[in-house]
Amino acid sequence: MVKKAADNNLAESAQWIRNHVQPYLPDLTFTTLTSPDGALSFLVIDIPASPMAPHHVYGTAAKDKDQQAAVVPYRDADHTAWMVEHQIERAYRDRLTRTYHAQEEADRLLAHALENVLPEQAEPSAWLVAVARPERLLPRSAPSLAREKAPDLSASARSQRLARNSSVVGPLTGLDIALSNPRPGLRSWVFSTLLLRMGREIYTELHHNGSTVLAANVSWKALRGDGVADPALKDILVDADVVGAGCRDALALALELARRLGVDSTVHVTTVIVTAQPAPLAPVVTEYGSFRTIPDHARRPRRIQPATALLNPADEDDHLRASAQETFTDLMHQFGITPYL
Repeated sequence: MVKKAADNNLAESAQWIRNHVQPYLPDLTFTTLTSPDGALSFLVIDIPASPMAPHHVYGTAAKDKDQQAAVVPYRDADHTAWMVEHQIERAYRDRLTRTYHAQEEADRLLAHALENVLPEQAEPSAWLVAVARPERLLPRSAPSLAREKAPDLSASARSQRLARNSSVVGPLTGLDIALSNPRPGLRSWVFSTLLLRMGREIYTELHHNGSTVLAANVSWKALRGDGVADPALKDILVDADVVGAGCRDALALALELARRLGVDSTVHVTTVIVTAQPAPLAPVVTEYGSFRTIPDHARRPRRIQPATALLNPADEDDHLRASAQETFTDLMHQFGITPYL
């Protein structure tokens, strides 16, 4: 009976917040604490600092129940106070500033990844690049990811079963050769096969603030088993199977790092396919189980727009799988192809 009452309180509280608080608070956690004898329970609602502040709480006016009213609360030490007009104006300016800086940081991370991988191409090729950044970066005072934990984290992300076609070797599997020797970066650990000049070129960064970078050459052996491009083919090949595996690995890696470091906010993931050469990109797909081909109906774009996804550290595998599929679909639709992981 106590558990049922607690469950009801949780559902009612969550519903009340959805109905009365705008913008919606996505990162709340609900925990029921029960006394040892089971006679008493408390519902604890953890409300982390929101990047979307200020939040309006809507209700009805005291004198006219048909009239909607709203207040904007804020915490002052150990009690709740209510914002006046100039405080609300300042809060909106602060929100716009946070949004601008968050986008600026994501763009900087993506540009940094491209600077690292594109000049290192052994031959003209396309790259899948995914960067993930929490809404609230972990502060420098937070414990950093230990060097010996970095290989295990990558292996744990790789082991998540998010795809039906598990026979496709993803970028995290290709990193096996570099996992034993993570190199230090700027407040990060870096895994790279770029200098090995063997196998698929892969580059990964695990940042101590909760951000990740995953980049992989998606042209390597895309059409022919010997990895030699057809000289008559002017397009740059994009292996659709590796793109799908890369989307899966990138999201799994971002979520695994967020969980290990205790990130308590939504994680934004941006994924794109890029090349340093001004040439059309041609998709290579697998048909009838093993036949590799460029579909006749496929488009050959010169530029692929980024695909975005939102993750929460509390997400289940089903949500992560759906996000990976959506990212993969958004990328491949630009080639005129509908893919499936």
